[in-house]
Amino acid sequence: SDQIPLNRLKVDYVLCYKYKKRRASRPRLSITSNGSLPLPIPILIPSRLDSEAESGEAGPPAGDMEESKLSEEEKALMREEFESGLLEAGLQLERDKERSNCLSFIRLHIPWPILSREAELQKIKVAVKKKCELRKRTGTAGTWDSFVTKVNTPFQPDVPDFDIHKDSQTNLHFKTLKHPFIRDKLHLYDINSTETVFDNATRSRIVSPETNTLSLSVDCINSLLARGVYISAYPLHDGSFTRRGRRDQRNDRQLLHEEWANYGVMHKYQPVDLIRKYFGEQIGLYFAWLGVYTQLLIPPSVLGIIVFLYGIFTVDANVPSQETCDDNLNITMCPLCDGVCDYWHLSTVCSLTRASYLFDNGATVFFAIFMSLWAAWFLEHWKRRQMCLKYSWDLTSLEDEEEEMRPEYEEALQEKKAKVKAMLKKKVHMLACVFAANSFISNLQH
Repeated sequence: SDQIPLNRLKVDYVLCYKYKKRRASRPRLSITSNGSLPLPIPILIPSRLDSEAESGEAGPPAGDMEESKLSEEEKALMREEFESGLLEAGLQLERDKERSNCLSFIRLHIPWPILSREAELQKIKVAVKKKCELRKRTGTAGTWDSFVTKVNTPFQPDVPDFDIHKDSQTNLHFKTLKHPFIRDKLHLYDINSTETVFDNATRSRIVSPETNTLSLSVDCINSLLARGVYISAYPLHDGSFTRRGRRDQRNDRQLLHEEWANYGVMHKYQPVDLIRKYFGEQIGLYFAWLGVYTQLLIPPSVLGIIVFLYGIFTVDANVPSQETCDDNLNITMCPLCDGVCDYWHLSTVCSLTRASYLFDNGATVFFAIFMSLWAAWFLEHWKRRQMCLKYSWDLTSLEDEEEEMRPEYEEALQEKKAKVKAMLKKKVHMLACVFAANSFISNLQH
């Protein structure tokens, strides 16, 4: 995806589809910008397909079987109508020329009027001109802060804080203040150019089907992907992850590759803010939860090792283990089954008894009590951490969204619902027939 040629416009989203060369030539969409296209013949449009899904009718299965039911002309008409809807929404489209591998890409670009409108609707925060001076605490509190900072420095990721700047003349640190974007108050924001107001990750998040209010909706994209109209839809990465040039010129993808997706930094905390900035809020919250869960598993792991070592050191003093492993007692046990099983000696299960004692000894009771308290502690700690992240990421006003269904299972689920519905109707009809027959027989008896 990084090798797609970019002409003049910044690519915010990419649609990919597969085509077959046709003998009869027909007019195709050329490289287009904002404008209007004549609407094609409305056959098999996504809106009609979505209405069928809402009505509960059985749809065709996903995958290759679905792709075989749609001809290339029908797919082309569906693509043209969908792309005309994007053009009407204000997006700019750029189409690749046909290639020998039968793959074509459509690059989407959001112009500034649409970008600013979507940013205002999504309440994306932008830096304002006013800065806040950061002052260090003095006295005992300042000494304690310096000590904690030195201790935590080896465990912090080497990720620059873009919100904190240092004045070269006064050596004072200033924090950048941010406010939700408002189009009518551009003079209050620290904007040098409209092309650099939002970084690539933010622009991709604005045009993402999960968040935007344009024609590029997640239901429509999933429907088109499931039917084979498009084979892929994705945003572009922010350049290559291999570092080139100076260290202070690394992009977000390079920072994540070096300070997060690397076994050499497994002892450091995760750059959660950078993960959220690059991948979005849902991915950021997931890895924040994973980090909290992994960190809080350290106390149970240490205590479990202590309980296991206690079992190793006290297994020889355990009375049941001693009696089981003493051959001189010659304890004979009854057969385990009737008829074919013989008597057996208790000493034959010596190793099993000693091994079970290592994990189930007197200290295991205290470990079970600790785990019950640890579970409540973990839940409360994650609630606190989640609320802190939501406040700092300005997500307190957003409701939790359900996970979107994968395209390959969308049609299968609709078909399953239709089968269940038909089965229920059949059972209701059978019960009605049984009741009618019983009432008829009772009337004859009377």
